[in-house]
Amino acid sequence: MFSVFFDFWSYVDSMRVDYIDIDVTLWLLMPLLITFLLPLVIVLLLYVTALILYIYRLHRHRLRNAYGTDWRNASRNVVAAVWDAHGWIWHGYEVVGIENIPPHQPVLFIYYHGAIPIDLYYFISKVFLYNSKLIHTVGDRFLFKCPGWPIISDVLKVIPGTIQTCSGILKDGNNLAISPGGVYEAQFGDSYYHLLWKKRLGFAKVALDAKVPIIPIFTKNVREAFRAVSWGRRFWLKLYAMTRFPLVPIYGGFPVKLKTFVGKPIPYDGSLSPEELQVKVAAELNDLINEHQRKPGSILRALLERFVDSDKSGSSKIL
Repeated sequence: MFSVFFDFWSYVDSMRVDYIDIDVTLWLLMPLLITFLLPLVIVLLLYVTALILYIYRLHRHRLRNAYGTDWRNASRNVVAAVWDAHGWIWHGYEVVGIENIPPHQPVLFIYYHGAIPIDLYYFISKVFLYNSKLIHTVGDRFLFKCPGWPIISDVLKVIPGTIQTCSGILKDGNNLAISPGGVYEAQFGDSYYHLLWKKRLGFAKVALDAKVPIIPIFTKNVREAFRAVSWGRRFWLKLYAMTRFPLVPIYGGFPVKLKTFVGKPIPYDGSLSPEELQVKVAAELNDLINEHQRKPGSILRALLERFVDSDKSGSSKIL
């Protein structure tokens, strides 16, 4: 029996040598391997962030003497600089319309959620470096079960987000960012950039309770930087409905041009119901998308925009 198995293995090995060029096969598969491995770079950067924060926490006495501030604030500056540098190098990242953000008034930012919200990391870093004001963010609950996440959420102010806690953050004078589409929009959105908010009204209730303006923000080509696989949609929908966990495979990490557009503030209007405010904000965000994003999105076109950016930014300030 062993001789039969040995003869079969010898035959398979000879076929591999005669008909399969391993080097060529690996070369052909390399783009596929790279696109699925690059999302791990973002995960790695998040854990580098956690490492930096742990270093600052453990050595805060030395760092306080060096920077004259507490370890959290010092570490935020370093982390923001790292993310800002990454965005500038890899995506030529820019923010247009940052002057629309009131300097002395809390605001609620509402944004479109890409497959990975890489643009939000860049935006928060840019705003923090620009005016030293940290934007608090609402994260999905599954994040808080990940190792290393507690210190990130503590220092960078990421919260699970109930209506009461979000409203309290705004009432205390802080800025807050929410994506009504959340993980669902991240997993099941596509290159047509439709808002997948369903009937979520939490953000509208928060804004009305805190009596703050809402600013819509949108990042051009965010769906071309990272994409969720589109095959097996029914299977992934059922799996998400059962687990509430983001299991759809993500690929990408393409160095496309990313540019965040900050819309005009939507002032507080106590006469609006949460449903009416949701419709109004969705319309404003859709206007931003339609104005700046060519649909369907194209990875090749987004790559070319690193060299020739066709967007008309007007007189808005660009950072």
